[in-house]
Amino acid sequence: MKKVRFLGLDVHAETIAVAIAEPDGEVRSLGIIPNREESIRKLVKKLGPAEQLQACYEAGPTGYVLYWQLTALGMKCEVVAPTLVPVKAGDRVKTDRRDATKLARSYRAGDLTAVWVPNEEHEALRDLVRAREVAKQDQLRARNRLSKFLLRHGRRAPTGVKAWTQKFQEWIKQQVHFEQPAQEYTLLDYLHEVEHRGDRIRRLEQAITEAVKLAPAGMQEVIQSLQALRGIAQISAITLVAELGEISRFEGARQLMGYSGAVPSEDSSGKRIQRGPITKTGNTHLRRIAIESAWAYRHRPAIGPVLRKRQEGLSEEVKEIAWKAQPRLHKRYRTLSAAGKEKQKVITAVGRELLGFIWAIGVQVERNHKRVA
Repeated sequence: MKKVRFLGLDVHAETIAVAIAEPDGEVRSLGIIPNREESIRKLVKKLGPAEQLQACYEAGPTGYVLYWQLTALGMKCEVVAPTLVPVKAGDRVKTDRRDATKLARSYRAGDLTAVWVPNEEHEALRDLVRAREVAKQDQLRARNRLSKFLLRHGRRAPTGVKAWTQKFQEWIKQQVHFEQPAQEYTLLDYLHEVEHRGDRIRRLEQAITEAVKLAPAGMQEVIQSLQALRGIAQISAITLVAELGEISRFEGARQLMGYSGAVPSEDSSGKRIQRGPITKTGNTHLRRIAIESAWAYRHRPAIGPVLRKRQEGLSEEVKEIAWKAQPRLHKRYRTLSAAGKEKQKVITAVGRELLGFIWAIGVQVERNHKRVA
């Protein structure tokens, strides 16, 4: 039986600290190499053969480039969740070499949790979706600057005009003026920034729509089917698929909930059971979409014209799952609200259960697609 050697890699933009855990128990540092493809190739050749090496490194800003390089050389590589790496209590010394050694030792012991590595199509779509999310955050900041500027000078929109509607922006352009030229220039600059951010979001959303048209048929089918759920329109469905990849890779709905970080934390011992706030140890983008979509279930179960149009052409199985979600989640919202729970906690609980229906639809569609294919 071939013995496997485990590599721990502490990866940075310019350097990689390398440590190795031998099958016989020895763990040692191999030093630091440049983060360059030729240096990585030399390392694998020196320690090889590649089939007897397994490497891991923490997910971070360097992405999956190293993963692709190592797998192309015939090595097994895993990208691990940094928040789930074991840490010794009282350990206050942290260096690149020590981090690499700790990774190698924990990897050999099986104490690390690997994250999902997207393929090229998923990674490209995810980059585009996250670019839109960043643009939305920039738009919110630009709007806040303008609204606070107007508030400081006592300029309030007429009664009945909601903030950031078309009428609201027309009111600013036509009726808000300042005697001081400096303040007028400030207003124009803030307004221009808001409009620029809006144009940027529209361009990105158009690019997302075009990217989905070029996506594999199975991915497109899942995106369309998720829109059968109330509160999940096109962009939300695309974000879910871009972040999750193949939904059937999760063994159950609870595993998906845990992946989102929307499950309660727990500190129980013996007969004492104590649960706290959600762990937030998971995919923040997935958790945000689930919680935002959960607000739609405040309303009584119904299928309006917009939702009915989104469900056109979908299978009866998907429609049935989507309908089951409405009375169940609405009842959950009413029950928790009647118990006096905080609004945000109620919505978080509903969003967590919504992930179960997302999982059910995703698994159903992916299985049908594989069966047909």
